[in-house]
Amino acid sequence: MKRSVLTRYRVMAYVTAVMLMILCVCMVFKYGFDTGESLTFAVSQLHGVLFIIYLVFAFDLGSKAKWPIGKLLWVLVSGTIPTAAFFVERKVVREVEPLITDGSARAVKV
Repeated sequence: MKRSVLTRYRVMAYVTAVMLMILCVCMVFKYGFDTGESLTFAVSQLHGVLFIIYLVFAFDLGSKAKWPIGKLLWVLVSGTIPTAAFFVERKVVREVEPLITDGSARAVKV
């Protein structure tokens, strides 16, 4: 597996987790203080698009790492739980790092 697959997943895991935390803060202001409805709408739409990208990259990583369906579902769902993606991403990186192959390991013609 290429390192770029893991890097794409890591970036989207962090972006999705941060956007979800921002969305939670916006929801508190919208429903708790009755302000920021338009900002909450914009953030929710952006988070939705980014979450879909996260799902695609996480599924790609899971299929290349040959994860069982339960593990894949947990990684996919972690993007919906505030701060969970940070912890799951860290665990995934530790497990996937040994599976990464470098392009420098190619045979050289003599």
